[in-house]
Amino acid sequence: MKQYIILFCISALTLQMGAQKRHSLSERQKMPIEREKTAFEKEVLSGWEFSVGAGLELGGAAPMPMPREIRKIKSYNPMLNPYLEGIATRRIEGPLGIRTGLRLEQKGMITKAGVKNYHMEMTADDGGYMEGAWTGNVETKVRNIYLTLPIMVSYTFNDDRWEAHAGPYFSLLIDGNFSGAAYDGYIRHHDPTGEKAFVDHATYDFDSDLRTFVWGMQFGGSYRWSNRWSANADLNWGVNGIFPTDCQSVTFSLYPIYAKFGLNYHF
Repeated sequence: MKQYIILFCISALTLQMGAQKRHSLSERQKMPIEREKTAFEKEVLSGWEFSVGAGLELGGAAPMPMPREIRKIKSYNPMLNPYLEGIATRRIEGPLGIRTGLRLEQKGMITKAGVKNYHMEMTADDGGYMEGAWTGNVETKVRNIYLTLPIMVSYTFNDDRWEAHAGPYFSLLIDGNFSGAAYDGYIRHHDPTGEKAFVDHATYDFDSDLRTFVWGMQFGGSYRWSNRWSANADLNWGVNGIFPTDCQSVTFSLYPIYAKFGLNYHF
């Protein structure tokens, strides 16, 4: 009888130890695995925060001030201009930081205007090329794709939920379109005193004249409502025009001025 009691006690003890071992293993499996950071992460990425964002830009290429050749803006369509960006932010001291990244963006618009003695190079529907001072109506379509690098100073406040930032941006034109139509008017060859020719409809295309490099200033802020998500709004104001100053096709500067709205996801 004693042998059975001893054997029962040994079996119970073995089962209990096995259960404790399995329980301990299960607990270890539930625990997160701590990955040792690489030297690159420790030395280079330390102090940086990364996020990705997407949204829309609304605005247009506007002359400042309005030239006398443009007599009336008849319609304006801001279009839906999407953007995608990656952002890197590093805290320097206290609430101050540096914010940079890369943004792929579209800046476009469609406008209709009434003009007088507006310099124009265009091709009539019958194929004839004309250059001179146009009086009548114009419809302009702009759709430019840029790769943009912003470099801004950031300032956080209210427990880091709010951030204000400002600084320059530098844009490289990836694909450009500036084209349109002139209709219901007349053109005086070469200058406002030249021979008059009435035109029902003609087209123009200044894609090849667009400036490759554009820069300006960006001002804005963001609100972070969780560890992962934030909303932002910015104003991008071009300092140089989308055409070179010596461009003969468009004789006044057009500055890209766009408001930017979007959401960011933080890693």
